[in-house]
Amino acid sequence: MFQLPLLFISFSLCSFIFFIQFVSSTSPLIYCGCSQVRYTPGTPYDLSVNSLFSSLVNSASVSNFNKFTISPSGSSQGNNAVYGLFQCEGDLSNSDCKDCVANSVSQLKTICPQATGGVIQVQGCFVKYNNTSFFGVEDVTVASKRCGPTIGYNSDALSRRDAALASLTATNGQYFHASGSGSVQGVAQCVQDLSVSECQDCLTEASGRLRSECEMSTWGDMFLGKCYIRYIDRDQHSRSDPGDEDVDKTLALTIGVITGVILLIIFISSLSKSFSKKGGK
Repeated sequence: MFQLPLLFISFSLCSFIFFIQFVSSTSPLIYCGCSQVRYTPGTPYDLSVNSLFSSLVNSASVSNFNKFTISPSGSSQGNNAVYGLFQCEGDLSNSDCKDCVANSVSQLKTICPQATGGVIQVQGCFVKYNNTSFFGVEDVTVASKRCGPTIGYNSDALSRRDAALASLTATNGQYFHASGSGSVQGVAQCVQDLSVSECQDCLTEASGRLRSECEMSTWGDMFLGKCYIRYIDRDQHSRSDPGDEDVDKTLALTIGVITGVILLIIFISSLSKSFSKKGGK
């Protein structure tokens, strides 16, 4: 009976954390998600998850990517193993990477309590874990997409954007790539459990969707399951009305907070009804 409200409450927590992080401007949340299946605290899987989180944070101090498969000693790996990885942006220092991963892990513990799997993308890093292996599995589902203000048709601006995106998706053997064309600057990255060719396929898909979704926008972000690509036309963006973006952010924050409150009320109401039924028996 509690499964649906618990799923809703996870989304409200995402909205609430987005509100807090937007105000503080520290590692803004881009997207997050949780498995509906929960595990019991103190079980072998719980130990595996806690060990994984520690391994991710510790490894982030020396690398911008790593993956782990962890199961308690003496336990059956198939039943109690947890798979997880982190990926920091290629231009982050080791200390910034560790701080970003530690912050993300802390958020996952709050957003996805006792969830068998979870994923979070913040500005600077990506963390994911699950009870089944996802290493090396391509994922081009859209996790998050955002478009800036539209500027109307401008052939020069579109040409610069397309040139920048083409450069970001070109084969260069790298998982992190920053490039640009004139006033348009962009960045792209894949999770490093993919092969180089799979990375290029993912970025090509992301670039195509970004051009389609944000056709006339001054900036755009497209995050797929295993890669992302972003661009901004600094020249056109500076000419657009900054008030438009402020209104959009304010509206998004308001909706997020209101939604969180409504879902929390639904959850509490569901609990109240459940206890009332039990008390009446």
